[in-house]
Amino acid sequence: MTVTRPARLTGAALCGALALVIVVWLLRDLAAFGSPADLGWYWAGDHAFLLRSRSATSLLDPLLLVVYAATAFAALRSSLAGPALAAAGIVTLALRLPGLWATGVDALVTTLLTLVLAAGLVIAAAVGRDPAPEPPARPRTGPAVAAGALCAVAGVVWIAWEVYWARELPVEATVDRFTGGRSLLLPALAAPPAWLNVMLALLFLAAAGGAFARAAHARPLGLLAGLLLTGWGVAGVATALRSGWAAHLAELGDDGRLALATSAYGLLAGAAVLILSSVRGAAHPAPRRPVAALPPAPPYPRPPGW
Repeated sequence: MTVTRPARLTGAALCGALALVIVVWLLRDLAAFGSPADLGWYWAGDHAFLLRSRSATSLLDPLLLVVYAATAFAALRSSLAGPALAAAGIVTLALRLPGLWATGVDALVTTLLTLVLAAGLVIAAAVGRDPAPEPPARPRTGPAVAAGALCAVAGVVWIAWEVYWARELPVEATVDRFTGGRSLLLPALAAPPAWLNVMLALLFLAAAGGAFARAAHARPLGLLAGLLLTGWGVAGVATALRSGWAAHLAELGDDGRLALATSAYGLLAGAAVLILSSVRGAAHPAPRRPVAALPPAPPYPRPPGW
């Protein structure tokens, strides 16, 4: 699905506005922490800094910042501008929706603004369709199937973790993990962990389905899923290395080993999905033109003077 130039420009402007909202909060957190490294480790999961300061942003925010920058570029330069805008808008709506019941006026206003801008991305992709489009190239079979399999496994793993925590934790804690209850010390803009994991799992499964079907939207959706999967994998592996988990793997319990394995898979599989989704799609075959009609055969026998 391609979109018109006004829709492309509108989508790029909306992505810029979404990125600007995140940049404002990132600068605010950076001033509170005083060190980009400390803020980065907080995003990765090292919450020892809670005793000193509390972040309003989470790992999701810098990842979405990259998503908006890439989507703005795609809106201006790629034939897949429509699917890219739609994917970024829908994912933003799904991940930012819990902010509507967040505490704090600043966080609520930010959430409302973000949801409006994200809805604008979806509308721009839907309304701005080119009436005479050149169909975008479909992903190649090999890379699409490989990326789809990796995303499908990731989706199943993310859902399995939520099923595990729902069985291990009390009902009240499980509900708080979906609603962001007071028992959780979450950053102001962060989505509740269970809600976030379920939305990510649905994204991975949707990317897998699109890849298996070799749909036109499979590549931008795969790039989005691969980026988020890689980001969570990098954060988990980095935190494990920092805390010494990798050096004491034998001493970890089953939960720790599975968590480390999940992070390692996220890092490797996410990077692979990014590479596979970056492969250019198969070129459309040239339309067949009917062969020109041959002239009629001369009469037989030929008349005099033919």
